[in-house]
Amino acid sequence: MYPEQLVAPMRTDLTSAGFTEFKTSDEVENNLKNLKGTTLLVINSVCGCAAGAARPGVKWALQHTDKKPNNLATVFAGVDKDAVAKAREFTLPYPPSSPAIALFKDGELVHFVERHHIEGRNAQMIGQHLVEVFDEFC
Repeated sequence: MYPEQLVAPMRTDLTSAGFTEFKTSDEVENNLKNLKGTTLLVINSVCGCAAGAARPGVKWALQHTDKKPNNLATVFAGVDKDAVAKAREFTLPYPPSSPAIALFKDGELVHFVERHHIEGRNAQMIGQHLVEVFDEFC
């Protein structure tokens, strides 16, 4: 587990952009099962590709589209172990991946961006991809 003082700015990077953070498995279960419409879930991480591409890419996408998910949520890998484990149940059959970006529609996983799709890409590339995903599903 990473110390809270280390991850606090990384949490804030998404929560200040309107994301609700789920820290327990119950919060994940209750919200992902019951939220209607579209929900974007970011599995946050301390790694460089989360800081350099995933988080800024998600924020870029939200700033550059009129079609946005109804709900924005995040869990933090390496910190909120139970919440992440529960979130990963919802992203099956994909293997555990962090960072990762999942889009749900009425509780069903409709799109998933794994770490290997984030690594080596810049924030704008991630953002442009997400804008296309939002156009299709939101």
